[in-house]
Amino acid sequence: MTNTPTKEFDIVIHGATGFTGRLVVEYLLTRKNTGLRWAMGGRSLGKLAAVRDEVGAPADTPLVVTDSADAASLGALMARTRLVLTTVGPYQLYGNELVKACAESGVDYVDLCGEPAWMRQMIDAHEAAAKASGARIVFSCGFDSIPFDLGMLVLQTEMIRRFGAPAPRVRGRVRKMKGTFSGGTAASLKATMAAAATQPGVQDLLRNPFSLTPGFEGPRQPSGNKPMLEEDLGLWVAPFVMAAINTRNVHRSNFLLGHAWGTHLVYDEMMIAGAGEKGETVAKAIAADKSLGSEDGPKPGEGPSRAERDAGFYDVMFIGSADESGTGANTLTVGVKGDRDPGYGSTSKMIAESAMCLLQDATATQGGIWTPASAMGYALVNRLQTHAGIQFAVEDKQAA
Repeated sequence: MTNTPTKEFDIVIHGATGFTGRLVVEYLLTRKNTGLRWAMGGRSLGKLAAVRDEVGAPADTPLVVTDSADAASLGALMARTRLVLTTVGPYQLYGNELVKACAESGVDYVDLCGEPAWMRQMIDAHEAAAKASGARIVFSCGFDSIPFDLGMLVLQTEMIRRFGAPAPRVRGRVRKMKGTFSGGTAASLKATMAAAATQPGVQDLLRNPFSLTPGFEGPRQPSGNKPMLEEDLGLWVAPFVMAAINTRNVHRSNFLLGHAWGTHLVYDEMMIAGAGEKGETVAKAIAADKSLGSEDGPKPGEGPSRAERDAGFYDVMFIGSADESGTGANTLTVGVKGDRDPGYGSTSKMIAESAMCLLQDATATQGGIWTPASAMGYALVNRLQTHAGIQFAVEDKQAA
């Protein structure tokens, strides 16, 4: 494996001058004595220096020019670091050459990608090179899709422990959430829609729940695109905008784990809107909301204030049942709660911990293109609980 500790840096934050990249830098400054050497990366040394000073980083914090459109810059970056942490999206616009360079050079990579069609294109193009070089490429290390990917891991591990088998039917339900989606998420959605309109095959990948499991097609999955009343919960649920990426990552984790959760897994995600007529009204309003993809949506580089980030949170539950109806005996609920807004405050902590986990804890993980759950598993669960304000809890009673 070429990814050795003899390089100058352990982590380079590519995009450190962007909104989310800056938050990653701020978080790493709070993580003392990690034993890891990290540098801020971006296209402009002047902007990097300005951000370094603005966030109160030490004056000797290393600054590295990282330009993913420049082959020489990428080559130099590969020679200097063990891992690239990139917050520069949409990845389908700015990530192709970086993934290729990491896969070929044996350099580890983590990102915040929520673009399933592009991820499949990268798997097809570069997974063989990553396996050969030892590079561990891990997509979706933010709100999409760590709470969901690891929430499923915790649920199924407990299902197997208690009942001897994984749940064939699991529902992911967002109970509460306060905070905005990132400008990067909005930009990725727009770029994906543009690609679907112009590139052959993209639309098919977006429609396919198993687009990230090459060679495997599982059972029919719920569409999750309409409000509905869940009788067993007594609550209305509505479409969840991140479901299109999270569900694909969960199925890929299952695939990469040798279908430890079964080959007949049915999984969907929705938002809880509430009970009665009010719940129905809210669910329909959520379903009709298209603001994330509109021109008035958040822009890349923009984001909430520190006070708004600190006031944000999320609470997701996973209901697994040994009965394929999802409502029978041997039903278990797991809750995942985060203490910051999902799109920025919590996401910046998750990707930073993912980078550290990959380098320090997941040393046995081989080269390839992974999901957080399949690459890092409980090592990442434990890190997030210890350092990043995320809690995973088995709830014997369904608490909606």
